[in-house]
Amino acid sequence: MHCASHPGLETLLWPQMLVWSVDAGAYLAGRSIGGPRLAPAISPKKTWAGFAGGLLAAALVGAFGARWLGLQGWWLLAAIGVALAVVEQAGDLAESAFKRRFGVKDSSNLIPGHGGVLDRVDGLLAVLVAVAGLMIVTKGGVRTWQ
Repeated sequence: MHCASHPGLETLLWPQMLVWSVDAGAYLAGRSIGGPRLAPAISPKKTWAGFAGGLLAAALVGAFGARWLGLQGWWLLAAIGVALAVVEQAGDLAESAFKRRFGVKDSSNLIPGHGGVLDRVDGLLAVLVAVAGLMIVTKGGVRTWQ
């Protein structure tokens, strides 16, 4: 099954790949480079290097995603990826801030040691809301964003 015949599927899969890459890029860059903390009062382990690593990963997924979909405007999808990476990080930080505000370590016990289920999808939820807005504005899916 090729995604070209299922535009809704590619518009759903691309943001998921983007979020996974942002999380992985942020983790790898933050762990290997370290440096100053991004928001120590909210999420003490996040670093500016991790933030930059997430942005770079998102740009790469945007560019490779455009190539995979056969789109000409790879740079635009890379830029949208970077913007969505910022949204993803904001969603992650917002969920951490809510947990700190209400004095909860984990949002559930379903996934012990991982901050709960909400911690696994906080950035994805924020990105999917932004993608839905983008779809409304452009009147279409990822193929119409160029």
